[in-house]
Amino acid sequence: MTSIESVTLEVTDPTAVNGFYGEAFGLDTEIRLRASEAATTGFRGFTLSLTVSQPADVDGLIGAALDAGASALKPATKSLWGYGGVVQAPDGAIWKVATSAKKDTGPATRQIDQMVLLLGVADVAASKRFYLDRGLTVAKSFGRKYVEFATESSPVKLALYGRRALAKDAGVSPDGTGSHRIVIGGDAGPFTDPDGFAWEAASL
Repeated sequence: MTSIESVTLEVTDPTAVNGFYGEAFGLDTEIRLRASEAATTGFRGFTLSLTVSQPADVDGLIGAALDAGASALKPATKSLWGYGGVVQAPDGAIWKVATSAKKDTGPATRQIDQMVLLLGVADVAASKRFYLDRGLTVAKSFGRKYVEFATESSPVKLALYGRRALAKDAGVSPDGTGSHRIVIGGDAGPFTDPDGFAWEAASL
């Protein structure tokens, strides 16, 4: 089964960003940094989501991210599906921290249950077919709106969402040009998908 071992974020100054992800979210191996001067403006077409077990954990992780230099895009609030908020890291990557629980059941922790990379794509059905042809299998699918792939053994899950819908969920404009500034490391690559997202062989 195809797995994603890491996500590499391409940043202008890795030294300046180094330490943010460990301090904010405790991510030391899943997120890697690589220097890049590739031009990019606006929404980069992806978000990263951290799923946790209760609202107190959401507040703790978002608070830590803001203290470490992130900026708030959507304050943590209750919704029909649970509780969550969105921040933008100093390198420009957008992170959502959320839980399906609406009440706390214990003291806050920094434990992350799941990390999900959501790619904003032009045509969910076409991108789904592309990934199926490369050995991924579908775990959840909601028509032409959302697809989540089965990557049980991976530290990072992969999902597809319409670009405009993903930008709205993140609280930003869908407009953006240039590099995505992200490279996915897994055992399905190397290749570039229909929306320009690059994969490479995972280097463990």
